[in-house]
Amino acid sequence: MSRRITFATVSLLALIGLLPAVAAAGDPPKTKGLPPIPLSIDEIHAWIDRSHPLLKGAGTEKVMARGKMLKALGAFEPTLINDTELERFVSKDTMGTQTVGFNDTLVEARHPWGFRYSAGVRHAIGDAKIPDLAFGGGNNQAILGGFFPLLRGLMVNPENAELQRSELADPRADVRIAQTRQDLFLAAATQFWDWVAAVKFAEVQRKAVGVAEDRFRQIEGRAKAGAVAPLDVVEANQEVQRRREVAIAAQRFVEQEQLKMSMFLWEHNAPMTPPLERVPDFPSQMLVPSAETIQAHKLQAKADRPEVKEIDIEAKLNNIDLELAKNNLLPSLDAEAAPARAPEKFVLGLGYRFGLELKIPILQRKSRGEVLEAQGKADRFVLTQKFREQQVVVDVDNALSAIERAKERIAAAVESLRLAKTLEEGERFRFSLGATSVLFVNLRERNSVDSEGQVIRAKADYQKALALYQWAIGAWGKSMPSAIPVTYRARD
Repeated sequence: MSRRITFATVSLLALIGLLPAVAAAGDPPKTKGLPPIPLSIDEIHAWIDRSHPLLKGAGTEKVMARGKMLKALGAFEPTLINDTELERFVSKDTMGTQTVGFNDTLVEARHPWGFRYSAGVRHAIGDAKIPDLAFGGGNNQAILGGFFPLLRGLMVNPENAELQRSELADPRADVRIAQTRQDLFLAAATQFWDWVAAVKFAEVQRKAVGVAEDRFRQIEGRAKAGAVAPLDVVEANQEVQRRREVAIAAQRFVEQEQLKMSMFLWEHNAPMTPPLERVPDFPSQMLVPSAETIQAHKLQAKADRPEVKEIDIEAKLNNIDLELAKNNLLPSLDAEAAPARAPEKFVLGLGYRFGLELKIPILQRKSRGEVLEAQGKADRFVLTQKFREQQVVVDVDNALSAIERAKERIAAAVESLRLAKTLEEGERFRFSLGATSVLFVNLRERNSVDSEGQVIRAKADYQKALALYQWAIGAWGKSMPSAIPVTYRARD
């Protein structure tokens, strides 16, 4: 009987123990939140393309260019004119007092080549004579007119020059937008890697603080046991405070770089602070362009860099001024044919007048001065163009030098860190045997922290050198955004 009771009791306890497991098996599995997506340079650049106010401000150059074009075209738009003129006079013949005149309705326009022309209808008022192009019973007249420059002003004139300048406003706006985009992308990439390096360095400092705190507790326990001198406890505590101070300064530096980084990430017309959870690791691959690729990039950069394009546009604008100044050296020879509009002509009839006017400036000081000024600017632009092209080559070489030296620094810093870690582990082992003091352990650990900081700085400088190379070859002045900003966040 007692065996049955014992068996029943054991079975009941086993069943009670299995109930939580069965309940747990029946519960739906809890999914673990996904890690946050690391922030990337492509995403930051796409963010700048989308919402940065400075790039949007540069985009208004396109609107201004369109305004300049419309303003220049305004000189050639047709104008509708309605003109009524009357004259009352006493005739010498038997007709006595007369009132005659006309009403003109015509359209006037100007051609970029310097021609001005008009066409319309004239209606005679009173007893006026119409000798030419009359219709409608002799009381109406078709009126045609024109002004034709034969030397100065033919094809080259101030209005046409302004139109040509306005045509260069749009490519000039593209160049300024490209320059702004280049500078923003380089500044963003540089700031991004400074931010990443600051975060990584702060993590190293926090780990160093943790190591010092663990050692302090260990030495404090050994001091209570009488195994070490109380002075070692003071020294261990002082090292904790020192590392905490450095860690606080590193955290301040992270916050500073984070705020600087926010000026490149705009959302709803306000800068957005990037979350620390999205700080990426440094890329492991270190690639250097080949010699053939570098040479091709140099040749392409001489044509694509915004600084070079801007000089080319400035030279074209100056050439327009130079052509206009040379044209002003020519004599003025103008032909004109237009309806007679003077009221005293009414007695004779509403006819046409024709004219040919020749003007020859004697000294031409103003025009010769304009030619000399424009020619001097043209010579200066040629020299500036050569300087800019060589500057592009130097910028590319400088970026390549930065890449090569950063790679060498990374290799040396990594080796230095490996040796520092070896010395640190050896000093800790000696300290455990009582063969050294806590001072030397602290010094070895500080050396390791400094070496790790050098590795972080070298890796950040390498990435910044790659960004400088992209800027030097003008890749960011013409490329489209390669990534779309994401709003993904890890679940709690």
